[in-house]
Amino acid sequence: MDFHNTHKLMKTKNTLINYVEFKALDLELTKIFYNQCFGWVFTDYGPTYTAFTDSGLEGGFEKTDEDIINGVLIVLYHENLLFIKDKIVEAGGTIVKNIFSFPGGSRFHFSDPSGNELAVWSDK
Repeated sequence: MDFHNTHKLMKTKNTLINYVEFKALDLELTKIFYNQCFGWVFTDYGPTYTAFTDSGLEGGFEKTDEDIINGVLIVLYHENLLFIKDKIVEAGGTIVKNIFSFPGGSRFHFSDPSGNELAVWSDK
């Protein structure tokens, strides 16, 4: 899932919203809907993930078979995942998915003190 290539052309700034990730029950129907309605362009990364561009903010859809309760994941960027992870915990956040690798980088998920889940990724 190397969907962050375009950010290598420009300097990505730490802690800015960099990507938004949605859940989808049917990726094909989702792609058709967003393309027909809004002109979004899709790139598939295997059978369970598709990334989109031409939307104002890059993002993707991850296939799920579970009920969608919170279908959006806001993804921040930081070049040093260990540093920002410690800072989040010190400020009262909770790590809900520890650092894991994916094609193109690594990321982790956390919840803020209100229970909102976000993620932080890095290509470093």
